[in-house]
Amino acid sequence: MALDNDFLPLNDLPAALHETAEQARLRLAEALEHDLDDETPAVWQALPASRRAALARTVTISNFALDVLVRTPALLAELIDAGELDAAPAGAVLARRLGEALAAAEDEAALYRAVRRFRQARMLAIIWRDLNRPDGYDVWDTTAAVTALAEVTLEATLGWLEAFYAPRWGRPAPCEDGSAQRLVVLGMGKLGAGELNLSSDIDLIFAYAEDGETRGGRKTLAHQEYFTKLGQKLIAALDNVTADGFAFRVDMRLRPLGDGGPLVGSFAALLAYYQDQGREWERYAMLKARPVAGDVAGGAALLRGLRPFVYRKYLDFGAIESLRGLKTMIHREVKRRSMENNVKLGPGGIREVEFVVQAFQLIRGGRDTELQQTSLRAALVRLPALDLLPQEAVDELLPDYAFLRDLEHALQALDDRQTQRLPEEALAREQVALALGYDGWEGVMARLGEGRERIQHYFDDVIAEPEEDVEDDSETPGLEQWRRLWRGELAAEDAERRLAEAGFDDPAAARQRLERLHQSRAVQSMQAIGFERLDALMPLLLDALAHNPTPDAALPRVQPLIEAVLRRTAYLALLRENPQALEHLMRLCAASPWIADQLARYPILLDELLTPESLYTPANKARLADELRQTLNRLPEDDEEAQMEALRVFKHAQTLHVAASDIAGTRHLMKVSDYLTYIAEVILDAVLAMAWKHMVRKHGVPPGIGRDAPDFLIVGYGKLGGIELGYGSDLDLVFLHRGTRGATDGRRQVDASVFFTRLGQRMIHLLTAVTPAGSLYEVDMRLRPSGNAGLLVTSLPAFADYQRQNAWTWEHQALVRARVVAGDAALADDFNAVRKEVLGRPRDRRALRDDVVRMRHRMRAHLGSRTRDTFDVKQDAGGMIDIEFLCQYAVLALGIEAPALLAYSDSVRILETLAESGHLPDDEAGALREAYLAYRSTTHRAALTGDKPRMAAGAFDGHRRAVQALWERFLEPPASAGEQA
Repeated sequence: MALDNDFLPLNDLPAALHETAEQARLRLAEALEHDLDDETPAVWQALPASRRAALARTVTISNFALDVLVRTPALLAELIDAGELDAAPAGAVLARRLGEALAAAEDEAALYRAVRRFRQARMLAIIWRDLNRPDGYDVWDTTAAVTALAEVTLEATLGWLEAFYAPRWGRPAPCEDGSAQRLVVLGMGKLGAGELNLSSDIDLIFAYAEDGETRGGRKTLAHQEYFTKLGQKLIAALDNVTADGFAFRVDMRLRPLGDGGPLVGSFAALLAYYQDQGREWERYAMLKARPVAGDVAGGAALLRGLRPFVYRKYLDFGAIESLRGLKTMIHREVKRRSMENNVKLGPGGIREVEFVVQAFQLIRGGRDTELQQTSLRAALVRLPALDLLPQEAVDELLPDYAFLRDLEHALQALDDRQTQRLPEEALAREQVALALGYDGWEGVMARLGEGRERIQHYFDDVIAEPEEDVEDDSETPGLEQWRRLWRGELAAEDAERRLAEAGFDDPAAARQRLERLHQSRAVQSMQAIGFERLDALMPLLLDALAHNPTPDAALPRVQPLIEAVLRRTAYLALLRENPQALEHLMRLCAASPWIADQLARYPILLDELLTPESLYTPANKARLADELRQTLNRLPEDDEEAQMEALRVFKHAQTLHVAASDIAGTRHLMKVSDYLTYIAEVILDAVLAMAWKHMVRKHGVPPGIGRDAPDFLIVGYGKLGGIELGYGSDLDLVFLHRGTRGATDGRRQVDASVFFTRLGQRMIHLLTAVTPAGSLYEVDMRLRPSGNAGLLVTSLPAFADYQRQNAWTWEHQALVRARVVAGDAALADDFNAVRKEVLGRPRDRRALRDDVVRMRHRMRAHLGSRTRDTFDVKQDAGGMIDIEFLCQYAVLALGIEAPALLAYSDSVRILETLAESGHLPDDEAGALREAYLAYRSTTHRAALTGDKPRMAAGAFDGHRRAVQALWERFLEPPASAGEQA
């Protein structure tokens, strides 16, 4: 005997496995006695104690490892010499070794033999490492090693087959762009995820780029036939069972139409199939798709084309229904086949963790592109940063999932068999327990039970039916009653009685409205899945209306939204899956027809209802800038259309947050304007950066200007400059540059003045162009020097010269409310210096007063109320514009005496500075401030409620008198006012 009784140490093995270890020793000893190489037994006998202990553990647990070593005992020395028992070789090393083995293969039989023996050697090393765990080694190292083995085997085998059949079949014709065509091999499932288990099938889809015919062979084949034949050969080379076993079991059922579909499809055929016929489970499958062999670049291009099918632009809660249905089918099959002990498909198993992660990927992956990961682990760890799962959930799920995968590997290491079923035999249980490092089977089951319970908890949180969480309220009709009402199954009087009990003041009108919706052509022509989603949502919606204090107002406001999404039924699923979102929808729509209209026009905003903590808490400017930066960074830099759409969705969403907080009363009026102004500033900054990059790519930069930082200013006037934006405000802008001369340095050179003009035009296009998500802002450029007759973009020296010599008084009034909102910091300092110098010049106060009063009367005549019965809080005497004119007059008249007045562009801080500098008593400044804030609050509220900012004549009487008294004292004595009136 080459191996004595002490060759395999038993001290680290359970007593129940000593006999198994001894039988392994005897089989190895017998194999070594018959080995033809005299050096092999000597190598075995010279193994150090640590290797013998690892060997004892490996062959005691894994029958597969023992069988391989018995057949080829020389393999152990090869693996030791190559270092494979301690670390996985790099992919390039694997590819070189297999390539050398295949170079000697003269026919397919030799190919099969070489591939299978290569795979057995690698799998022996992988199982050894998995069971003995070198320092730092974990389950993910095992999955990565098996994945690398599969990829190298696929690529090398495909390459051999292409070369072998080239004389007979030729090679495919090149693509139209001249690139060579090869078979595209997409890895699906755990192969695509890079997380193959020890004895996993490999799920594949085959494709090719373009139709055509082969060239250079004895026989010409259409590409479809060529790639089909090649694919069949590749499957056989890996999957067929020979005397050497198999390489990888291949499963092609995930291809379009499954076993009934063609084995290989062109890119055009695949794109058309998924666009027209792709089913929800195929989206789920395509999450893990990854090119693994053949034309990898072509495969990546194909998957880019399929991305809109897999990842929807909106939040797709319909995916949960599909996953729920798929899970129900699996659960039914598990029960039918008594598979509760299956660690993959059973309750709390591997599949439930995958469903949790993939639900978020399908729902949010189109928006949160960092979730577009084929790896489950990579996607899981990204969920906390997106507030989709708490960090503690990931901290529990990840180790529980890793344990399940370790357990799966231990089960498969026994016999190299694809199984996830817990063993019933005592010996197999002891082997698995040893593999996992437990003293016995009881420890394994205790750990498994704890993990399964946690996984089921998180799975139920994400996948559970929403109606399971809806509590019956004895004071309102139950959901079944609302369902019958919606379907028209109740008599009219019964339906109206239930609506009256729910708080409707006009139940007959509500019933008729619901009947018209149910019987409308749009509803009756819905596809089955869409109608099912609407039918599931409407009882929940009616129940939410019943809990709303003003259901008569909420129903007609929310109905247009429901009608708007009848063809985009994922939004119906979103509301059904998130009852709290439905509650917020009712609350906001009942309070504001403006919000209801925004949601109906842009249903993508429904996504915002899912996170009430941010819905009612607008972001500060730093957070807004960070969110917008992250959003744009997820998009290709050259995809301007996607960037424009993202900007618009961002603006609408953030404005909704401000409006929601306004309605909820969680934000002071000035903060509402602040936040609306922050949104505009962040967007302008992004638009300037986008336009600058576009111009630099096209034309280069003018002399002396860096390529990365725009040498340009956006100056905000009016409400933007005064930090007083409202919900529907347009942007009054002026564009300035330093005054650089000369031509740009790009391939398409233009003069600097032309460059900056086109830059301004580009920004206006980005801001005003209408996309499916609307426009960003209306832009008014009439306050630039010389108005519409002037240049679109002005140099700062020319702007300063115009302000000093040619500007009218009203233009200096406008300059009071001007400030830099985006652009170069040094240039901004220069602009601020010009502004202070112009505003702080000495002026003839009588002439100034006459100009200001004349302009104010002209505005009242055109914009004020036409009747004495109403008061326009903005334009009428004693209103908001009077206060702004008083502030502007004060700055222009007193700026030379009180330079602090020149620092601010907003009326509130100008009033505060007038009081601090002693030019206005505190009580009078306070009265103007209170009046101004009251008027602005009214305009904000009018925007949200859809009303005009006009009140009954007696409204704000005290504020009006205070404003008019100061107006008359400083600008217009009563006699003069009477004359001009």
